[in-house]
Amino acid sequence: MIREAIDRDLPVLSNFAVKLFGDTLEVQTDEIEILLQSKDAQFFIYFDNDIPIGFAQVQLRYDYVEGTSSSSVGYLEGIFIEKAYRKKGYAKALLVACEVWVKEKGCAEFANDCEIDNEISIQFHSAMQFQEVNRIVCFKKTL
Repeated sequence: MIREAIDRDLPVLSNFAVKLFGDTLEVQTDEIEILLQSKDAQFFIYFDNDIPIGFAQVQLRYDYVEGTSSSSVGYLEGIFIEKAYRKKGYAKALLVACEVWVKEKGCAEFANDCEIDNEISIQFHSAMQFQEVNRIVCFKKTL
């Protein structure tokens, strides 16, 4: 079962976000708490017999999104399924929930990114009919 996250889901979402994005529990909790109040962001949680097994975070982006030609664009900020539940269609179901939400918000395009060497994510996106639009390498210099 998939449902939209609500305020009381903050601990579940924060724990999933730490597993996916890193950072500390405190940092993730602070960020998610703010996003839960935003009309431009939504979290979905997948439950298996009342056990949370994964989540997806989707947002509207109004700035330029690589490879798109409209604004706003739905953006899959993150998707995570616990390892024991992977490759069973749960991530796809979460993705569909995000796509429905984005369409209801009036978006005609949906985008995402991943690290250039994250082959699992690249394979997932390809299987979900995303089109690769660019590959970049980012640089920085400490002054």
